[in-house]
This record gives sequence, structure tokens and C-alpha cells, in this order.
Amino acid sequence: QVQLVESGGGLVQPGGSLRLSCTASGSIFSINDMAWYRQAPGKERELVATVTNDGRTNYADSAKGRFTASRDNAKNTVYLQMNSLKPEDTAVYYCYAAIRSYSSPWRAYWGQGTQVIVSS
Repeated sequence: QVQLVESGGGLVQPGGSLRLSCTASGSIFSINDMAWYRQAPGKERELVATVTNDGRTNYADSAKGRFTASRDNAKNTVYLQMNSLKPEDTAVYYCYAAIRSYSSPWRAYWGQGTQVIVSS
């Protein structure tokens, strides 16, 4: 059984920072891309950032210059450092990973989500 567990969300004032973490655990053979998505109330889930297994990153326009995604392959963990947060960044943030386990072929896994609220 493979699972993703996120942490690091919370309430922060505009202009503040948060660091999200997501760790994959279980019978993992290999992890390919990892990513962060978010879903604001009444909106569709959107991609925020991706990190390949060799560390290359890609960002949504809304995240460029403010967010930094990274990963530690030894810990099966992906991070999202969010700076200069704005009220429009308020959303539930979800971790995604493409994982091949010892008992299953490649498939997508999602975390349970962590709430980020940016408000004064």
C-alpha cells in the first residue's frame, strides 16, 4: 500500500511564507514525477508546480517567482516553499506522485490535501 501524506498548511498573513511537505511511503519501487496542485473553493483543481525525479521543475504562471518546488529522493519527499503569499493563494493543496510499487504498475497517487489560508 502506497500513501502520500502532506503537512505544513495553515493560516498566514498576506506577504508571509509557508513550506509544504509531502512524503510517500509504502512498498515503493520507483517514483517518477511529483507535483503540487491546489483547489480553491468553487474552482477546479489546478497544477502549481512539478518536480521530475532528476530535479527539474515547472511552475504555473501564478507561482513563478514566489514558489519553489524541490524534492529529496532519499526521503521520497517533495516540498513547496511558498513566499509572498497572496489571498488568492488560499486553497487546499494536494500532493501528486507517479509511483510504481512492488505490487502495482505505474499509477497516480494523491495526498489527502492540506489547507492554506492567506488572510489578515
